[in-house]
Amino acid sequence: MLAIEISGFGGPEVLHSCERPIPALKSGEILIKVHAAGVNRPDVLQRKGHYPVPAGASDLPGLEVAGEIVGGDLTHSAFKKGDMVCALVPGGGYAQYCAAPLSHCLPMPRGWNAMEAASLPETCFTVWSNVFDRAKLIDGETLLVQGGTSGIGVTAIQMAHAFGHRVFATAGSEDKCRACEALGAERGINYKTEDFTAVVKSLTGGKGVDVILDMVGGEYVAREIDCLADDGRLDFIAFLGGAKATLDLGQILRRRLTITGSTLRPRSVDFKAAIADQLLQRVWPLIEAGKIKPVIYQSFPLVQAAEAHALMEAGQHIGKIMLTVPH
Repeated sequence: MLAIEISGFGGPEVLHSCERPIPALKSGEILIKVHAAGVNRPDVLQRKGHYPVPAGASDLPGLEVAGEIVGGDLTHSAFKKGDMVCALVPGGGYAQYCAAPLSHCLPMPRGWNAMEAASLPETCFTVWSNVFDRAKLIDGETLLVQGGTSGIGVTAIQMAHAFGHRVFATAGSEDKCRACEALGAERGINYKTEDFTAVVKSLTGGKGVDVILDMVGGEYVAREIDCLADDGRLDFIAFLGGAKATLDLGQILRRRLTITGSTLRPRSVDFKAAIADQLLQRVWPLIEAGKIKPVIYQSFPLVQAAEAHALMEAGQHIGKIMLTVPH
């Protein structure tokens, strides 16, 4: 099969086309004939040597795919061969065929094509796990999304808005702020020209927000502590602005604040399967009702994965960058 491998750690140019054997399946896995794959920030980190591949996972990049089930034991499954699914995978998505845990597969939403469906797993699993499970956003609470036009950001805005939450989001231009608002954010905040803490406090009557989903870290953290409501939760999924921060522990104690975070890829098959069940029950109906829509910025043929990575690192995109896979 055609695949894209990382020939050595470095820039986008280290991504090369290659021929690989079709994956052999382990217990509990199915084989997907890939039609499309998502490009995500962890793929970039893996390419640079900063995101180790979990034991037993494919060394090929790619954490989400959509396509046709062509192999595997489906005896106790609602799926059958020929069904179109999207799946969260631990690696191997940049290829014509990909092995996926059956329990991490979800049906392609009605009315969505493969490229649109492939944009869902990594972001939906991450947002559900962090915003609704770990940070426990509940009815009546507010959410601030840092990086609102990233793949994670557009999903977090739409998902929280669809559940009826007030959502605020930061972005780096006026156009991006307006894009956040079009997706359901009450206010897009230009972090280059505005103080997001002051804006959020103004919009919440001085209270602050209940949950912040952050992928920046660094110097943002002290401002985010100020931005949280009492009993608020700050949840990290990345630290693009730096891994170290200064904390006001007094505020954390007095106002009962929680700081947490997680990465999805190393978690167990069972943990991710539980998220898949929640997505199927709670989020897929919203998707099929049109309350969560695909946000595709640009797609590239699989062999142009390097160009897709260069675009992601340029940081100008709004939404997802995708790869289409030929057969």
